[in-house]
Amino acid sequence: MHRVVGARAERLTQRITTRLARRVRELRDARGLSLDALAARSGVSRSNISLIERGESSPTATVLDKLASGLGVALASLFDAPQAGGEARAAPSPVARVAEQPVWTDPASGYLRRNVSPTAPSPLQLVDVVFPPGQRVAYGRADHGSEIHQQIWMIDGRMDITVDGTTWQLEAGDCLAHRLEGPIEYHNPTRRPTRYLVALATLPNASSPPHRSQP
Repeated sequence: MHRVVGARAERLTQRITTRLARRVRELRDARGLSLDALAARSGVSRSNISLIERGESSPTATVLDKLASGLGVALASLFDAPQAGGEARAAPSPVARVAEQPVWTDPASGYLRRNVSPTAPSPLQLVDVVFPPGQRVAYGRADHGSEIHQQIWMIDGRMDITVDGTTWQLEAGDCLAHRLEGPIEYHNPTRRPTRYLVALATLPNASSPPHRSQP
């Protein structure tokens, strides 16, 4: 039984690693960026980006955030299905079955995120997060090329979330709304896992060229 569960988990991990690899390469190509150019924009080394695009590296949440910033998109969009080949050959579905929702675990902190939203195009994205006790993940300031609004609704447990230097202590039932533009830090100060739902709404930035907005 344990072998079956372990094998399934390994397949799911490889699937999301492959999706991330294709998505990063797709976004980089769409923007006409070389590996060196993306490395300069993101602060992630050329060799590391190459390994990620070949599916030979499991990037941390911090590395993915830097890549998203360099590509001008929200981190959540890196988990979208590639638009060309592979998973994207079928027409986007308005239904996301739980067994098919991409699940990814940050190799550094162990926080688990599930992309709940269907593949059908929408300005709204839902992400289900389970955050381990005592862990902390920080993201830097970034220009996503779009106006992104985020709401965090606590389902169970407690989180300390710092947005632009202000820390909010959230407990079950609380909801925090903010724009996703400045630095943000997530911290679970308790001894038990925390679960929360993240809703992101992306609005085109009128000051940015169309091709720079989040796909």
